[in-house]
Amino acid sequence: MKRILTLALALGLAGLSPAGAQDNASWTRPNRPYRVVGNIYYVGSEGLSAWLITSPEGHVVLDGGPSAEGGKLIERNIQSLGFKLTDVKVLINTHAHFDHAGGLAQLKADTGAKVWASRADKPALEKGQHFGDNANGLTQFPAVKVDKAFGDETKLKMGGTTLVAHLTPGHTVGCTTWTTQVVEKDRPLNVTFPCSLSVAGNVLVGNKTHKTIVADYRASFATMRTLPTDVMLPSHEEQGGLLAKRQKQLRGDADAFIDPAELGRFVNASETAFNKELARQQGAAK
Repeated sequence: MKRILTLALALGLAGLSPAGAQDNASWTRPNRPYRVVGNIYYVGSEGLSAWLITSPEGHVVLDGGPSAEGGKLIERNIQSLGFKLTDVKVLINTHAHFDHAGGLAQLKADTGAKVWASRADKPALEKGQHFGDNANGLTQFPAVKVDKAFGDETKLKMGGTTLVAHLTPGHTVGCTTWTTQVVEKDRPLNVTFPCSLSVAGNVLVGNKTHKTIVADYRASFATMRTLPTDVMLPSHEEQGGLLAKRQKQLRGDADAFIDPAELGRFVNASETAFNKELARQQGAAK
């Protein structure tokens, strides 16, 4: 229980936090890129994840950092690993908040890649402003043209790799959790990139622009619990202790990122934090 409450606290501080979160220095602090498992590489900053999924036919980048400079940071990391920017063919996103979408326009301009997004988050990406009532206000970011809008269970296939989009709304109306399978030293692994489940200022009682927000969160908790996961790779470092895992990996622990129970803990902690915030907002509304 103590472990779940600790994670719940971290989740409450992660996610959007539109006003003030931009002061988080780790979100723009460079981080040396590295291979995680299989054909998946970490190419984000110290505090904000971005993932490179490679294949012989081209690469996919998941999430774009908080700004144009965040996109440039990701590009430098990709190149330092020895990959060409022109080989990035598709850009995907967990959700349309500035900290994960702010660099997509820069990445698209510099790579020529196509942008895929959920139908519900497409308008926010193309407007450059997240949708939904939020106590912190709205935060703008560079708008990006979406080339393909998709629905639930859409598959992105690239050179033998298949990424599956699972719609897990709540944090945003089009929040998307991605899953794939990799092989690490002849061992098949299920990998999940969960969309944020934190409230992060979202109005849960009387949300006029996302009226189904409470039901959406609850459905997303249930959806994530059904996903078989050996490796959980979240969009915020603190949601998965990525820095500590990387240090274990560097010390020779080949299984540093493998934890079949981690996604369950993540969902449980998120649900605990959600229920607490929902009760607070319900009490304040009386």
